[in-house]
Amino acid sequence: MRLLRADTGEIKEFVSDRIPPYAILSHTWGSEEVTLVDWMAMEKAKLQKKQGYTKIQCGRDQAIKDGLEWIWVDT
Repeated sequence: MRLLRADTGEIKEFVSDRIPPYAILSHTWGSEEVTLVDWMAMEKAKLQKKQGYTKIQCGRDQAIKDGLEWIWVDT
């Protein structure tokens, strides 16, 4: 399972028996959604201009407020 670290945006793959607590961001897909490939390959400034970036950033912020280090995003 791949999770996104809420504070840094780092993506990490976890083995099934060692998955930490995490938030879930499941959303409706629209135009300019951010994919896993985008997240890993695009320059941050370019990535932030995509419409779908805001949903992920808000999810990351909420995870931190809820005391969670990790978030799963359905991209």
